[in-house]
Amino acid sequence: MRYSLLIEPVREAGFPPGYYYAHVPALDLTTHGEGIEGAKAAAEDLIRLWVEEKRARGEPVPREADSYFAQIEIDDALLGA
Repeated sequence: MRYSLLIEPVREAGFPPGYYYAHVPALDLTTHGEGIEGAKAAAEDLIRLWVEEKRARGEPVPREADSYFAQIEIDDALLGA
């Protein structure tokens, strides 16, 4: 099985510098880890556990068909900033 990840830095208070979120959009899961590789490893562990739980309950495991990533830019003036 293959799933796309969206990796982004954690910018929340309480997290030391260098931590990243790993989002798995197809499964609606999010985890975090130290560095990009740590976030990817945490996501792999989370997906494995999540899939095992789904299968143990006899529930279907969603598969990702296609994945797209895009960015848009919004002018700060439009946001009242």
